[in-house]
Amino acid sequence: MCRLFGLSSAPRRTRATFWLLDAPDSLSRQSRHDPDGTGLGYFTADGAPRVDKAPIAAYQDRAFAEEARLVESATFVAHVRYASTGGLDARNTHPFEQDGRLFAHNGVIEGLDLLDDHLGEDRSLVGGDTDSEHLFALITRETRENGGDVGAGIRDAARWVARHLPVYALNLVLVTPDRLWALRYPDTHELYVLERPAGGQHGVRHLDHSGGHGRMRVHSTELAGLPALVVASERMDDHPDWRLMEPGELLHVGPDLGTARQVVLTEPPAHQLTLADLRPDAAASQKTA
Repeated sequence: MCRLFGLSSAPRRTRATFWLLDAPDSLSRQSRHDPDGTGLGYFTADGAPRVDKAPIAAYQDRAFAEEARLVESATFVAHVRYASTGGLDARNTHPFEQDGRLFAHNGVIEGLDLLDDHLGEDRSLVGGDTDSEHLFALITRETRENGGDVGAGIRDAARWVARHLPVYALNLVLVTPDRLWALRYPDTHELYVLERPAGGQHGVRHLDHSGGHGRMRVHSTELAGLPALVVASERMDDHPDWRLMEPGELLHVGPDLGTARQVVLTEPPAHQLTLADLRPDAAASQKTA
C-alpha cells in the first residue's frame, strides 16, 4: 500500500531529514517488496515548490531510496508508491505540482475516460497516466472555480468523483507554502493526524517518526523546540494523541497551525469498489503490508 506523509510547522520553517525507504539488500526481495517510487515535496524560502522524486524498481540502484534528504520548509508532503495506475517513471511518481501546490494520493479511482471528458481543456494539467494526477487536476480546476479556495476545490472534486466514478479509496495530502489539507474517504484506508507540541509527548524530544512497516522514517532535531502537525497513513510512534480521521473528513491546517475539520462526504461512493473488483496489480497495491 502507498504511504502518505504530510507535515506543517508553519509559520516556522524546519529542517527535516527523510528516509523514504528502508530497502532490503537482496535484489530478489526488492522485486517482491520494494515500492515503485519515492518522493518528497517542499517549498523554498521564497515559496517556490520543489519536488524530489524518482521511480524505484528492483532493477534500479537503491542508493536513492536510502539517501537522507536534508531540506528546510514550513510544509512537506512525502509519498512511497506502490503502483496501481501508470508506468514506473518519474512522471507517474508522487508528489505532483500544479499551480504552485503539491499533492499526493493513496487509493484507486477508475473511470478515467469519464474524468478526462469532465476535465475538458484542464486535461492538459495531467502529465502522466495516474488516477492521482487526474484527481489533482480536478481539484485544481474546482479550486480555480471557487476563487482559489483550496478546501472548496477538494470538497467539490471529491464529491464529483464519489458520485460519478468507481472509487476504492481517496486519501490525499495537499500543501502550499504555509497550509496543509488532508482528506480521508471513505473508510477503506486509515489516515492519522498528530497535533504535536514542541518537544512531543515529553516536551523535550526531537521529531523521530518511523513507519511500522519500515518504509518511511522522518527525523527533525529542530522540532524539539517547535510545534508541528503530522498527517500519516499509519501511526508512526507511540504518542497517545494520534487521531484517526473520520471517513469523509477534510482537515485544513492554517499558517499558524490552527486546524479546521469538516466531514464533507457523508455518504459512501455511489460505485464503491472492493479489492475483488480491482485489477490484480491494483489490488496488490492496496493491500496493507
